[in-house]
Amino acid sequence: MAQATPNHTQTVSGWAAHDSSGKITPFNFKRRENGENDVTIEILYCGMCHTDIHHVKDDWGITKYPVVPGHEITGIITKVGSNVSKFKMGDRVGVGCLAATCLKCEYCEGSQENYCDQVEFTYNGIFWDGSITYGGYSKMLVADHRYVVRIPDNMAMDRAAPLLCAGITVFTPLKDNNLVDTKGKKIGIIGLGGLGHVAVKFGKAFGHHVTVISTSPIKEQEAKDNLGADDFIISTNPKQMLEKKRTLDFILDTVSGKHSLGSYLELLKVNGTLVIVGAPDKPIDLPAFPMIFGKRTVKGSMIGSIEETQEMMDLCGKHNILSDIEIITTDQINEGLERLAKNDVKYRFVIDIAGPSSHL
Repeated sequence: MAQATPNHTQTVSGWAAHDSSGKITPFNFKRRENGENDVTIEILYCGMCHTDIHHVKDDWGITKYPVVPGHEITGIITKVGSNVSKFKMGDRVGVGCLAATCLKCEYCEGSQENYCDQVEFTYNGIFWDGSITYGGYSKMLVADHRYVVRIPDNMAMDRAAPLLCAGITVFTPLKDNNLVDTKGKKIGIIGLGGLGHVAVKFGKAFGHHVTVISTSPIKEQEAKDNLGADDFIISTNPKQMLEKKRTLDFILDTVSGKHSLGSYLELLKVNGTLVIVGAPDKPIDLPAFPMIFGKRTVKGSMIGSIEETQEMMDLCGKHNILSDIEIITTDQINEGLERLAKNDVKYRFVIDIAGPSSHL
């Protein structure tokens, strides 16, 4: 569809899946000309998210092939539209999950545009001009400047990329629950992967006692020694789970596999909150009694607004928070997706889109 749109005249090299096999191959396509509200970005790096796997394989039945994945994008601005005043050529910027929203509903006006019911995403979405959006597995992107954030100068562009999805996904629940400006709480992080490892870094930077909750005993040393976690609970160990009953103020659940929340809720104090940010493809078990007898709350959260994303990025610059990554080249994309599906990465793959010269 995008290639049939009149103002889509710029030929771009990228990498796309063409069917539910999920195999990624080189793909040339068209992007729109830089409009008055747009910036053009030379892409340097793009993080690889679990969502990319679901889309290339059409696990959710919504993929529009060919699909060019990627919504953890960092790069350099090469062109600026006439209505754009907050960015200039040469700026270091990032683009996350959002490509367009209605700009006029209560959520857009209240800086919660990620919950706009007309939201369109950076890839596999439908832009305002009717074109299909193509993501960051490509050399160049044209983006509306209202969905672009600035990357602080002290942050490495490759390690900053995953913050645009994984980072904001775990930051927003902390902010919503007053855990960014208030110190000294006891928080638990379920899962130590792409989301969880960033959540641990945030929790420690914001002054909290952080407990990692995992099914993998081998992750304890990594959690404590490398990421700074204060405690570690093996969730399959009933003795440990019982000993930590009613010890946590807040839990962030980053796990994407099917699981029951009952035993985790028992770790919360009375009035405690558990926020789900992982996206299991099957329903989660949610027993009523742990909520009723502990006056506990279970909530969900999806990424964050652009305002929140910029706030997060600035705090990451201030606290020197970056994702732990493995760099891969464009000819390793399929291998990366296969390993990511097996959780065989520490902790996020980032594709070196521009090549060796992009190591800024």
